[in-house]
Amino acid sequence: MTQHSSWSGLVSVDDTALYVTDSGGPGRPVIYLNGAYADQSHWRKVIAELGDGYRHIAYDERARGKSQTSADYSFEACLRDLDAVLAARGVTQAPILVGWSYGGTLAWHFADRHPERVAGVVVVDSFPIGLTGPEGAARIRKLFRRMRFILPLVSRFGLSARMSVDQHADVNIEVNEISAASGPVLVRATRPVHFVLATGDSLGSQGGEMDEGRKVLDPIVALNPNVRVAAKVPSNHSKILRNDSPAVAAAVRNLPV
Repeated sequence: MTQHSSWSGLVSVDDTALYVTDSGGPGRPVIYLNGAYADQSHWRKVIAELGDGYRHIAYDERARGKSQTSADYSFEACLRDLDAVLAARGVTQAPILVGWSYGGTLAWHFADRHPERVAGVVVVDSFPIGLTGPEGAARIRKLFRRMRFILPLVSRFGLSARMSVDQHADVNIEVNEISAASGPVLVRATRPVHFVLATGDSLGSQGGEMDEGRKVLDPIVALNPNVRVAAKVPSNHSKILRNDSPAVAAAVRNLPV
């Protein structure tokens, strides 16, 4: 089934339902994958920059935005969600996956598992490094416990999920471990994977450690011609979609698909 008209509504998967918007149309599908605690509203500027030549599909992950809660917020559940959205919207042409932060890690893992189903990937400030082990987990839990009073407030603005503090931390701990082990996934990538990187620090980082961490891509780019840095922009991790949407849109347009 091919969809041509715009649509928004809930897509059922597992024990939950995801709020999905689909612009329809015959253009190449672009699937937008959010940050770990964000909703699809953060993509508005990128979608506007790209315009009507693409079919834009965005959705809120479990317990984010207008989607329902779940008993499972794991990385594997998020991969199933992407599969469910593609099936429910009848996407038959290989899409471009555009992922920010957590969504970038989802995108390159989905492309690794299903290369024949993905035209290419644009990753917005996610990279294969993370806080790992007991020390990393403790640092992450401490950060989220400090934020326990503000998280319910910022969820109204699409900046956190309707989860407990421990669930927020669990999601972050898991993706840090997965990201840190993702180097081989990118080294073997057979689809184009292009990165748009910020340069500044953001919440939870300090002393330029995020920009230092981005250098982990250098040897991967040297080893695999399918992986490249499309742009480096002056904003930080949190503000990159708001401040540098033209660079993200350009990376999508220039992807060799």
